[in-house]
Amino acid sequence: MPKIPEWRRKIIERAEKVKNQPAKIGPDIDLEAFNSELPEQKSVSNPAELPSTVKSGANVVGIEPSEKLRSGTFFQYDHSVMLARAIKSFPGVEVMSTSDALKKYDWLKEYWWKTVPVDQDKYTAIAELNQTHGYFIRTKPDTRLTLPIQACLFIGTQGAMQCPHNLIIAEENSELHIITGCTTHPSVTRGLHVGISEFYVKKGATITFTMIHGWAPNVEVRPRTGAIIEENGTFLNNYICFKPVKTLQMYPTAYCEGENSRARYHSLLYGSEGSLLDVGNRAVLRAKGARSEVTTRAIAKDHSRIIARGHLVGEAPETKAHLDCRGLLLSPNAIIHSIPELEAKVEGTDMSHEAAVGKIQEDQLLYLMARGLSEEQATALIVRGFLDPEVPGLPDQLRMEVRRIVQLTTEKAL
Repeated sequence: MPKIPEWRRKIIERAEKVKNQPAKIGPDIDLEAFNSELPEQKSVSNPAELPSTVKSGANVVGIEPSEKLRSGTFFQYDHSVMLARAIKSFPGVEVMSTSDALKKYDWLKEYWWKTVPVDQDKYTAIAELNQTHGYFIRTKPDTRLTLPIQACLFIGTQGAMQCPHNLIIAEENSELHIITGCTTHPSVTRGLHVGISEFYVKKGATITFTMIHGWAPNVEVRPRTGAIIEENGTFLNNYICFKPVKTLQMYPTAYCEGENSRARYHSLLYGSEGSLLDVGNRAVLRAKGARSEVTTRAIAKDHSRIIARGHLVGEAPETKAHLDCRGLLLSPNAIIHSIPELEAKVEGTDMSHEAAVGKIQEDQLLYLMARGLSEEQATALIVRGFLDPEVPGLPDQLRMEVRRIVQLTTEKAL
């Protein structure tokens, strides 16, 4: 058993103190109901070698087995890292497991649990006490990576508990794009995913992060995410969830620490069956000229419930932020809550919000049906238009990729 370094031991002690402390929001989960002792999986040399059922499931959440238009791949099956590599034609990029990265770079201890407190709740605690890999992705200074790195966190064992800890660093004046797909094997109906993701956007750098969740109806999901953005840095976070899930609760926070830093969140949510989606985004503006936008598009059908939260905090003058939440109800039994919070702590910060929740307008349906569409076809067309991912700041190729994923997942959801 390797000796635990002192810095890590102190973190573990903090986690131990809160390992039974429920989160402040979201339903509580019995962590002992899930299995953390899982079989090891064999590594592969490229995504095409993955089993066919695994490849097809991963493809729906944006993972391309051929690695066409990708600059690297990370694939974790339960607790096993099956693949972690940057394609050689893209120098200045590192892709490896966080376990290997911590062994390679002693300085990474300065990034571990810095954007998310390990003692936030029982889920951050279990993520440290039961941490199994996760990905480390880094662009070196002045590296401009326009093709995305793809990463997949895959649950392949019934009742599994998966606790990856991801570290993403864009060094000064670099550009990094990531597509992360999280999903389950077709045979898996129950599991727990507690993923920690920490982003560091250095001076003049950009990170575009697109996460697609495609879980199963009885999977519990508790991501915990934080980002620190330095001067003239930009963090673009896109989140897509279209498949049923038992409960999902997440509230990522971006800290705009440098002057003229930017944080944008864009969420596309589709609640179905009995899903509970509690999704929030928070931005803390701590430097002059910092900006943030939080946009949510939510659709609820069947007996699902969506809670769309947003929290903007202005702590410096000449800062500006806006919340925009729009919801569409497709069932009389579905519920959408929009909960905006604006918190101004200084003069000179400008924050605003707007929200609208309603049903599909009857005249829209009648218009499309008069042109030969059935009611189901007309509804599907309206839904796809409502979820069209017009996300500011996305490169054209990545915009097309996100649109393809939306089209593919809505075809299966509707």
